[in-house]
Amino acid sequence: MAQINPSILSADFARLAEEAKAVEGADWLHVDVMDNHFVPNLTLGVPVVESLARATDTPLDCHLMIEDPDRWAPQYVEAGAGSVTFHVEAAAAPVRLAREIRAKGARASMALKPATPIEPYEDLLPELDMLLIMTVEPGFGGQAFLDIMLPKIRRTRELISKHGLELWLQVDGGVAESTIERCAEAGADVFVAGSAVYGAADPAAAVASLRARAETATASAAWACGH
Repeated sequence: MAQINPSILSADFARLAEEAKAVEGADWLHVDVMDNHFVPNLTLGVPVVESLARATDTPLDCHLMIEDPDRWAPQYVEAGAGSVTFHVEAAAAPVRLAREIRAKGARASMALKPATPIEPYEDLLPELDMLLIMTVEPGFGGQAFLDIMLPKIRRTRELISKHGLELWLQVDGGVAESTIERCAEAGADVFVAGSAVYGAADPAAAVASLRARAETATASAAWACGH
């Protein structure tokens, strides 16, 4: 089943509790944490995640675009995140970190920037609950979807199937009604959508529409047959 994770990067930061309530039909609320070092932007940190966790019943999916996630990621679990994603490009010990996130009670996820191939990390996949393929360069919302990432999504889905893993495959960047079907057909089943949700007149209806498009595409996708 397709999961839609609205990104609060596109929400009104002055009204985060209200913006979270506006998408209560979503599966997760995607929280982009940026440190102005790993990516050239600065967003929010642990205190805001703690406040947001108290303000919504929708579980938080924290995407850490930060340096030294080995040190900081566990704090986001303690702050209330149900899923924590670290970038493999920034992690010193990704297996140890994934195990620590899981041990603290959250889902462990690893993200790959567009230029980072999946193949060197095949042996790490059983340590994860989700893998995030970035479909834009991380750091800013509202970017155009990179179609050149579709083959990478397909290869990743093939590796997941090869090992018989119950691993979610998330895409983030430029996901909208015009692109979500291609992502689903390629093998993604978790979709981060920012401006496509929060830029809509009715964010809740946008979530439902995106989910319907993704599920329709998944139903006819070769990778999902017998899945």
